[in-house]
Amino acid sequence: MVLDRLKKIFANVMPNVNVDNITLDTQLQQDLGINSLSMLLLALAIEQEFDFRFETVNPFKTVGEVVAYIEGKIQNK
Repeated sequence: MVLDRLKKIFANVMPNVNVDNITLDTQLQQDLGINSLSMLLLALAIEQEFDFRFETVNPFKTVGEVVAYIEGKIQNK
């Protein structure tokens, strides 16, 4: 499941975040405190884990938006 794999990425990139509390509705900035540097590190880890490249800058607000984007990339392979 994409969400479970994404939680592992969050745990590696942001070890101070309790991944057990992450849901699809979790707000990236408000709930997780993601800043531009952590977003860049997450993007790189996501690209490596799911074997694709982000083509543009995406203004994701929730974990669910990230999951939906990854699922779309996986389906289009």
